[in-house]
Amino acid sequence: MAVEQPPAHAGEQTQIHNIGYRNYDGPRLGRAYARRSLFSQSLRGAYGLGRSAKSKVLPMILFAVMCVPAAIMVAVAVTTKANELPVEYTRYAILLQAVISLYLAAQAPQTVSRDLRFKTVPLYFSRPIEHSDYVRAKFAAMASALFILTAAPLLVLYVGALLAKLDFADQTKGFAQGLVSVALLSLLFSGIALIISAITPRRGFGIAAVIAVLTISYGAVSTVQAIAYEQGSTTDAIAWLGLFSPITLIDGVQTAFLGATSAFPGGEGPSSGTGVVYVIVVLALIAGCYGAMMRRYRKVGL
Repeated sequence: MAVEQPPAHAGEQTQIHNIGYRNYDGPRLGRAYARRSLFSQSLRGAYGLGRSAKSKVLPMILFAVMCVPAAIMVAVAVTTKANELPVEYTRYAILLQAVISLYLAAQAPQTVSRDLRFKTVPLYFSRPIEHSDYVRAKFAAMASALFILTAAPLLVLYVGALLAKLDFADQTKGFAQGLVSVALLSLLFSGIALIISAITPRRGFGIAAVIAVLTISYGAVSTVQAIAYEQGSTTDAIAWLGLFSPITLIDGVQTAFLGATSAFPGGEGPSSGTGVVYVIVVLALIAGCYGAMMRRYRKVGL
């Protein structure tokens, strides 16, 4: 017959185990460190660094596609002892705008859509980081990545021009103008691509939308400008049409203020007066994209 065991006392059932947890007594690095870390991680991710090998393929290929034509131009200039480069510094990014659009379409959704898709955005805001920190870090990272993509071939052209013993002052001036142009382009294009990508957590939709806005808008505006030119419209009318595409906006700004040759039909871009409107529209779009991202992430981070 089984013997009934006497009930154990409450003190014998309760035990406290020391599993080694202790309070953190190291330095509190704060918001600035978190913002820098998010910027660094996002910038590296834009080129696939710190990610899988296949994630590096497309951005590195596009980087090479941007730089190889510049290297070929340099080789031709050095070999033929040309008096000038085949392409102006301010024109290079305009000619390769399809590559830039493809890079943004691939990397902007990766920069923000994954956080939305996996619902990790609120986790960022559970730490000492604000909505503005997140948006600034992402915006700065995407703009910096695009600036690297567009400025690297200009550096190749500049170094090649000096090797070809072209005029130092002219080449330095052109190189500086090109850097200003691609810096403005990087801010504008990154803002547009990021806000489009932040609207939907689905990366495929973000890719298609970025390509549509950057590429189709340029094709549509260029077509309308060409039709207007063939029908004898004034230069001012053609210039005003350029306000409706990101590429033509940058083209108009650098034509009006950086001495660039315009890609508009007839080779005449906006005048200085119209160029002021172009600058205002570009700055307003950049500020608008930043503000829209702030509103978007205030809702997501709740």
